Amino acid sequence: MTIYFYATGVAYGDTVSIIENDGQKYANEIIEVSGHSTLRIWFNDETYVSVTRNELQQLGCSSEISDQPKLVAVDVPPDVDYQKVQAYLDIGFKSGRWDYEEACLGF
Repeated sequence: MTIYFYATGVAYGDTVSIIENDGQKYANEIIEVSGHSTLRIWFNDETYVSVTRNELQQLGCSSEISDQPKLVAVDVPPDVDYQKVQAYLDIGFKSGRWDYEEACLGF
């Protein structure tokens, strides 16, 4: 599974057309939407990363750590209750543990 860290508007399972520029491939256009959502979490303290990933997994989400240890991308499958995930992330945000971004909402 690959979760997009830096692309906006594209989620895991989406079908996209690709363009190539100077040897780099870029998503050009979404052909079919998968229904997955992608979130990005930036942790203020790395000590919360592992626990948070485990708790998100309990909610039905997958996640990956980027090359920056404080940045985690989260895949929310279409059958997961997004409101529960959002409520969990809001608690961490309000407590100052992290900031998060909804990079792509698939619903």
